[in-house]
Amino acid sequence: MKYKVLIFGLMALALSCQPKTEYDKLKERELASGRVVEDLFLDLRFGMGRKEFFATCWEHNKNGILTNGAHYLQIEYKPEVPSGKSVRMNFYPQFDDNHLYFMPMEFQYDSWFPGNENFTNDKLLVDVLGLLKEWYGEDFLEVSNKSKTVKAFVRIDGNRWIRVFIKDMTTVRVEMLDLRIKDIADMTNNRDEA
Repeated sequence: MKYKVLIFGLMALALSCQPKTEYDKLKERELASGRVVEDLFLDLRFGMGRKEFFATCWEHNKNGILTNGAHYLQIEYKPEVPSGKSVRMNFYPQFDDNHLYFMPMEFQYDSWFPGNENFTNDKLLVDVLGLLKEWYGEDFLEVSNKSKTVKAFVRIDGNRWIRVFIKDMTTVRVEMLDLRIKDIADMTNNRDEA
């Protein structure tokens, strides 16, 4: 019995001494900084209520910037990406206690069709990362899941966490999360994701 307790104790000690990844260090450092970053895009920000969110989107709609999208993420925007290709960005946030805390976005080329090498998801990823670097800065860290089968690009600014990844053959997904409200572990339900 003593040996079993000793073995379990040594295993727990070994697991707790594993080195931290660059991602873990970045997240820890940014959260410890106490910096609060609420800006998302187009005057949208973390913490805004539903009423203010809809009013802001309505103003952009009246000015022809946003439209209703034919997508489960219901609002559509057509940003200018580095390649100059026509891209649709669909988004719709989640709220917690009437505060915006999570903003999923999905990007697709308007001219995508199977077999066209000019509109692959890899090229779309480069365009989306280029756009986000213009909006938020260059420092996106490439990360992968434990089995190295899924990769993503992550940026953390204080409480603002951004993840970019290829969702499927036509789509690049971007997720922005306010780490003051939820942690990414809560959002992924412990899936084996980057």
